[in-house]
Amino acid sequence: MKPRRAPPKKGGATASPAAETTPKSRTANADKKKASPRPASGKADARGRAGPPPHVDADGDDDEIEIAEPIPESAEASDLTPFVGANLKRFRNERGLSLEKLARASGVSRAMLGQIELGQSTPTINVLWKIARALGVPFSALISQESAPGTMVLPAAKAKVLRSHDGSFSSRALFPMDRPRTVEFYELRLAPLAVEHADPHPPGTTENLVVTAGSVEITVGSDRRLLASGDAILFEADVPHDYRNPGGAEAVMYLVMTYAQRI
Repeated sequence: MKPRRAPPKKGGATASPAAETTPKSRTANADKKKASPRPASGKADARGRAGPPPHVDADGDDDEIEIAEPIPESAEASDLTPFVGANLKRFRNERGLSLEKLARASGVSRAMLGQIELGQSTPTINVLWKIARALGVPFSALISQESAPGTMVLPAAKAKVLRSHDGSFSSRALFPMDRPRTVEFYELRLAPLAVEHADPHPPGTTENLVVTAGSVEITVGSDRRLLASGDAILFEADVPHDYRNPGGAEAVMYLVMTYAQRI
């Protein structure tokens, strides 16, 4: 006995396979939208991914307000991260400072200091200067790493470059970061119309700088000087000082920084 066929719907139309799957597709899309988690915070990183919510200390301060955000991940930054963390922890322990005490002395949040020590965050140039000044060590002491003795070539392609938070200022060390030094040599680059503010360095620190491209306005305290390409300047850097590029092209400088004594 043959089974009966179901009578066609009015109008003689039958449901096509595509028509049957359409409601399911819509439902699946709706489920995907529902399953998409909301960002934990309103901020996203350089790749557009939402980051973790800001940490709030017991005093109610938002750590991300106290300090510039870590610079985006790069080969240059990630190479320095473990050395910075290890050096920071060593200097802090040698001085008997807790994270909380160092945070108060440097102005960098306790949570951020902890992240730096654990290698979970790479600080900006300004943050490193704050930490170095609070610890009483040269800048290079925080980014130094052990190296073999003898002649060393520092290839430009493998240079360790630190950048400001907005990327307008960069500093490339032209010396091996194998140990703290009393004299440091840097290549500095400043974007057009950009300003880089520098806090006071340890007492007795001097800067000897020459401009090789563009023009730079140097302000030391209330003394302001405009340097053209080829001009050089020597000044005491244990007071607030600024570098400003008044031109429309990138400015390039070479800096020799001398500390009063070896740390």
